[in-house]
Amino acid sequence: MTIAAIVMMGVSGCGKSTVGALLAERLGWPFEDGDAFHPPSNVAKMSAGTPLTDDDRWPWLAAIAARIARARAAGEGVVIGCSALKRAYRDMLRDGHADVRFLHLTGTPELIMARQAARTGHFMPVSLIASQFATLELPETEADVIDLDVDPEPPAIVARAIAALRRRGDLA
Repeated sequence: MTIAAIVMMGVSGCGKSTVGALLAERLGWPFEDGDAFHPPSNVAKMSAGTPLTDDDRWPWLAAIAARIARARAAGEGVVIGCSALKRAYRDMLRDGHADVRFLHLTGTPELIMARQAARTGHFMPVSLIASQFATLELPETEADVIDLDVDPEPPAIVARAIAALRRRGDLA
């Protein structure tokens, strides 16, 4: 099967951008950071330490889904970093198609919070990590989601991701 998109999902600070960019480079696909799809109002809320609501997220998710649709229409793959915390969000990104894969970057709250605290120049404060974990609906029954532990170094995570996608027949 040819896949249109790989969505790097997980809470803020789990490594979506770092791992996603490395994976995209390995695949020869573009990488899109989901943060770039947020309207300024969402960035302002998060910068102020206010968690986003579903109403805040729907337009953002629609913009990401539109990017996936463009990749699908062009017959080109894309890797996108997007928290995709709830099943409904992932369903919106799937948009009824079977050509989207989700790589769920997982780690302990302590590890993720430490990494988020070490980040510089990002609008998401560490104080919002707990709300992200509270919002996260684990994709345990979703066949198009692959869980990847974030404890190893990013190149090792990418190697595991590619191996898992190949085992599934998603990549040659």
